[in-house]
Amino acid sequence: MNDDLVIIVTAGLAATACGLLGPFLVLRRAALLSDAVSHAVLPGIVATWLLFQTRAPLAVIIGGAVFAVLCVLAIDGLRSTGLVRSDAAIGLVFPLLFALGVLGVTRYASGIHLDLDSTIYGEIAFAPFDVWNVAGIEVARSVAIIGTIAALNLVFVVLAWKELKATTFDPGFAQTIGLRPQLLSRVMLIAVAITAVTAFESVGAILVVTLLIVPGATAYLLTDRLALMVALAVGIGWLSAVAGYWGAVAGDSSIAGTMGLVCALCFALALLVSPKYGLVATALRRRRRSAATATALAAER
Repeated sequence: MNDDLVIIVTAGLAATACGLLGPFLVLRRAALLSDAVSHAVLPGIVATWLLFQTRAPLAVIIGGAVFAVLCVLAIDGLRSTGLVRSDAAIGLVFPLLFALGVLGVTRYASGIHLDLDSTIYGEIAFAPFDVWNVAGIEVARSVAIIGTIAALNLVFVVLAWKELKATTFDPGFAQTIGLRPQLLSRVMLIAVAITAVTAFESVGAILVVTLLIVPGATAYLLTDRLALMVALAVGIGWLSAVAGYWGAVAGDSSIAGTMGLVCALCFALALLVSPKYGLVATALRRRRRSAATATALAAER
């Protein structure tokens, strides 16, 4: 697998892992959770160094995942009290964890030369150079790890499809029939946390946040069918991966940034042409209503 293909497949698999969960975050109005996770992992990185004296990628992922899970559980626990809304819960928890991480770096880990740009934000251009040797065959570590997470997310969504659908659209009814929406919500949020932590070490936190939110929001504008929404989110993510990479090569620019820009352009296009929610369709409906009103008033005269 050549370097170009490794980068595209890495981004595409990240788009698949994120696209399978992103629409549920959008529908549950918990999209900012992905951004919270990207900040909450810093104390996990510091804790990994303090406990094991290592910055190895796998150890960093595990340490970050532990704190990411703590973050989403704390957010969900605050929200379930009914005293604070989801956005307030996110705003309360992740700054606390991020501040804890900053203090940890300053007080205990200042001598390890922690490069936050590479440790937290990653760099997808380096994916082809980080390989595992499996039976004499070099396999990009990012492809293997993110591919595994994407497969696990697919299994989770398929097995829990009916439950996820019911708890997303009508949690009250789901509670009545014994589906335990709060427990399922926490399991999904843990899946989001693990996905984000695993992916952003290779592709970058900004791109992971983009892939979790923007394709799902774009698909929401294009369809009301949940299955099609999830499929569109994954497809838009792959389109952004392919077009973004070659756009970055042509323009000699940031790969992750260009992929994110393609995602944003897809959303802008959907916002314009969506048959139900698009600005063009909305303007045409308003014009038709105005014309019908004018015609009715003229007929009364």
